[in-house]
This record gives sequence, C-alpha cells and structure tokens, in this order.
Amino acid sequence: MPVLSPTSSQTWTDERIALLKQHFEAGLSCREIAADIGVSRNAVIGKLSRLNLTRGWSVDDRKVQDRSFGPRRAPRAVPRLQYEMLATIYGETDAPVVAGPIDDANRCSLLELSENCCRWPISTPGADDFCFCGNTAPDGQSYCAGHSRLAYRPNSRARVMRG
Repeated sequence: MPVLSPTSSQTWTDERIALLKQHFEAGLSCREIAADIGVSRNAVIGKLSRLNLTRGWSVDDRKVQDRSFGPRRAPRAVPRLQYEMLATIYGETDAPVVAGPIDDANRCSLLELSENCCRWPISTPGADDFCFCGNTAPDGQSYCAGHSRLAYRPNSRARVMRG
C-alpha cells in the first residue's frame, strides 16, 4: 500500500477514505491504519465514528476481552491498620453514645476562647452572630463531647469493619 503524504491540503481524500475502509474491514487496529494512511490515530478514530463503522463488539464482549489480557489483580487488603491504631489509642469501648442536646449557654468570641473551651464555630465567619460553642472540652480535645460526636464520626467503611 502506498503511504500518502501527511502534508496534503485535505486530510480525508477519497483515496484515504477508501484505504481506511479497506484496512478497517481487514481488521487492522486504528494505530496501524493511521501509520499506513499517514494521519493521526485520533483522526482515524474520529473518521470511523463519523462513518458509523464499528467492530461489532457488544459491551459484554469488550468486558470479557479486557479481562482476558492483563494479569489478575490481587484483592485489596482491608485497611485495618488505622482502625487498630485508633482502637489502641482510645480503647475499644462499646458504651452507648450519649445523644443529648448541646448546651448553648457558654457561647464565646474568639478572644474569649481558653485552652479547655470547645472551638466549634457557630454561624458564618464574619456574620454579626458568629461565635464559638465555649462548652468545656476534655483535656487535649478541641471540641466538647457533643461536637466531638459530630466532628469525629467514623466513615461507613470503619462502621462496617467494626461489625
């Protein structure tokens, strides 16, 4: 087959379209067709699409073919390390979580926050009613017990792993 010059003024001449159809029917890949015709692979794919030429594979055939080529991947390991570390630090407790209302009597401004105050923001920063929770936070924690329940909820994967 003669290779046509890629510098021709029109990309898809009648000769190139005939070669494209001939190579496509012969079962050549888009890369091979592009190299022979002298256009890019994407140009071949686009022209095949515009000509409504398909290989006749169904979605199921492609899935079966894709699975047969590559090596089988090992199943992903369950990411238990982080859960085990947190269980070691905070202890494994099955105590019921207290779901009472959060007290709003201790609200304070940024300047009034102290070391053991809850830093949960209330409202939108810059708004006139913006403040912080201000309830007592356990040692080393940023939030009170009520806001800790909201801030440190385990994700769905961790909930499933715990049972």
